[in-house]
Amino acid sequence: MTEIAFWCTALARPWTWAWIAYPGIWLSAILPAVGYMRAIRRHEAPTSSRQTGLLLAGVAIYWVATDWPLGTLGAGYLASAHMLQYLLYTLGAAPLILLGTPEWMTRSVLRRLRATGIATRIGSSLVLAALVYNLLMIGTHAPITVDALRASQFGSFLMDVLWLLAGFVLWWPVIAPIREMRHRSVPSKVAYLFLATTVVAILPASFLTFANFPLYSTYELAPRIGGFSSISDQQVAGLIMKLVTPIVVWATMATMWFRWATAERDGNTGASGHSVSL
Repeated sequence: MTEIAFWCTALARPWTWAWIAYPGIWLSAILPAVGYMRAIRRHEAPTSSRQTGLLLAGVAIYWVATDWPLGTLGAGYLASAHMLQYLLYTLGAAPLILLGTPEWMTRSVLRRLRATGIATRIGSSLVLAALVYNLLMIGTHAPITVDALRASQFGSFLMDVLWLLAGFVLWWPVIAPIREMRHRSVPSKVAYLFLATTVVAILPASFLTFANFPLYSTYELAPRIGGFSSISDQQVAGLIMKLVTPIVVWATMATMWFRWATAERDGNTGASGHSVSL
């Protein structure tokens, strides 16, 4: 018989590959996607197929990160799966959803949430954005938070919401759908991404990698999977955070810098009549 639950949570039983249905997760992915498509059909402003594809890709990544089996593993079995979920939210789902959301739709959503003011402040202040993102990152990886929230379905739901919010905050000054809410200086945005995702983030990653005792009771006491010890699992979680984040962020920074440098060169070429070497 198929087990049904609203959201993934820690399960005090050995892991099996028996499928668990999570209708709450399905609705959280399907309803926004359906609402997005309906809004596009009703609105007169054109929306490119690329934008639609990016948003649907972001929703798909969110679904994969949240639903069975990864969501179940991350909720109560493996710290490494927990970390992979976090990175899929913040480095995959969140930026793709932002890139896929049209400006007019973003304005409408912010008005309904009464969040236009805070979105404007976060977009204009790289320091504030970095501070909020890192507070969310550290807070949701603190052992007391993980052990408390993973014990219930609502707690796991809240953690997933906070992770997605952290991703939106991180990328908002860089790729906000509303142009005037983005930070204007590309070099500043490159420096921001580096500092926001590297300087503070190395602390939890280092603790996870080098601690010689389990930090999370949730994963320490969980039934082991394939002889994978809690310490080894924790170390893998730290390595995932250390290795995956720089790959994604540095690739993004390199792309931004190259495009900015190319635009600057082309602009100088047009103004002076000759190319400018970089």
